[in-house]
Amino acid sequence: MSGGVRPTYDDITLPREEEVEEEERTHLHHETSTGKTSSAAAGGLLSFHQLNSLAIIVVLSTSGLVCVDDLAFVLFSLVYFIFLSRSVFPPKTPKIDGPLTSPSNKTFRLYVAAAGIVGLVIPICYICHGVFEDDKVGIRAAAPHVFLLASQVFMEGVASRRGFSAPMRILIPIFYNARRILTIVEWLRGEFTKETPEFGTISRRRMLAGRALATANMAVWSFNLFGVLLPVYLPRAFKRYYEVNNKDD
Repeated sequence: MSGGVRPTYDDITLPREEEVEEEERTHLHHETSTGKTSSAAAGGLLSFHQLNSLAIIVVLSTSGLVCVDDLAFVLFSLVYFIFLSRSVFPPKTPKIDGPLTSPSNKTFRLYVAAAGIVGLVIPICYICHGVFEDDKVGIRAAAPHVFLLASQVFMEGVASRRGFSAPMRILIPIFYNARRILTIVEWLRGEFTKETPEFGTISRRRMLAGRALATANMAVWSFNLFGVLLPVYLPRAFKRYYEVNNKDD
């Protein structure tokens, strides 16, 4: 969601902790017995979501809509998270760590889908429509958010398929979510400066749509970071990690 669009955390309405942990163990056991988890850990080809994200990353990078700072941020995060996963928070068991969420939770799936539509699908359509309206400011303002969210989805896929520990899998969306809020602030600033005569060729409908979309993303991802990831799933991830560590000791 995901967060990113396929985040490693749960939905807003959380079930009881015991029920979640039991469903996680059942889901992990099923994947292990069918060989799905082991095949993901072995690497293999990129998933469908990762391929789509990689395509978005390449298109935006080569189009010149992404600044050097955002490109450097993504490259740094790749190196940094690999370093952390090997030296600071390595997996404590040879098995793939189970999800931090209940895979059967319908509210969770709805939340992820809604965040994906608001954060990725509609902004991509907005950028494409901006080409026809010659809205260079709107395109350049929205592109960094889309680029970073696609990079987040790609990194979350890498973390899942490489068997990163629970703290690592939750730190990735936190890391990217915090960065994207800064780009959304710039997006909002760009959208709300279109009243000047310089932007007179842009239709009023697009101007209002851009403002609404930027505002919606600010609301969704601010809540995602400060209301879900940091207070709920970061402590849960570290609790699981150090409980396994204490058992091993």
